Amino acid sequence: MPIPTYTFQPMTLKFQNLAFKTLTRLGSSNPSLVSQVLKSPNWPPNWPYTPADFTRQDESSDKYFYDGPRFCHHIDDPARAALTSYYTSELKPSDDVLDICSSWVSHYPPHWSSTRTGKVVGLGMNLEELKENTQLDSYDVKDLNEDPTLPYGDCSFDVVTCVVSVDYLNKPRSVFSEISRVLRPGGRCVISMSNRCFPTKAFSIWLRTSDLEHVFIVGSFFHYTEGQFMPPEGIDISPNPGRTDPMYVVKGVKKP
Repeated sequence: MPIPTYTFQPMTLKFQNLAFKTLTRLGSSNPSLVSQVLKSPNWPPNWPYTPADFTRQDESSDKYFYDGPRFCHHIDDPARAALTSYYTSELKPSDDVLDICSSWVSHYPPHWSSTRTGKVVGLGMNLEELKENTQLDSYDVKDLNEDPTLPYGDCSFDVVTCVVSVDYLNKPRSVFSEISRVLRPGGRCVISMSNRCFPTKAFSIWLRTSDLEHVFIVGSFFHYTEGQFMPPEGIDISPNPGRTDPMYVVKGVKKP
């Protein structure tokens, strides 16, 4: 089976029809195309997006949308378990971790949380949710769509995580530049995503593209961060393809 080529076209991302037909045909016994999306991408020389790509249906201040706490899960049980399992192999006990777009749960493995020696900091939109997150040592409330600057010093963390929220960041280039700044050399950024969202708050190009394209889009955010990251990697951690919520990871490692 040939590997499809992924490339940009004006205003959006277009994958060859082969990618979609092959993805539809894939069963649980076949390897996912997600791992292939970022293997040999055809990146344009310059940032390929337009401001319109990051507009949203609801452009009112996010502080109103996130004013009330939502003590619920936004992905199903198997997807959450798959993410926690992935973190088991990704997180080291000594890691200092920043969870951006954080809420009342961060999905880190309980054993890691109870034995770690590093700090865990959350940054999110709702104070009540952050207060309920027992995996955080400290937290900050901030709207990254108003000001994408992370309120932390250079080289402060070993890992940055972001769970099913990257599609709400309307200044992703600035946010990913900040992620690079606060990561230590060799630090990892783990962006996880599924196929659910609040459509009125997701940026426009996300709503016009597929799961495979989402992996490509997030990979491009790493690529265009002024050469600060190694080539990103796409990982499919979906526990039951076609039966429960999918779960994908795009991982970037800051250059030494």
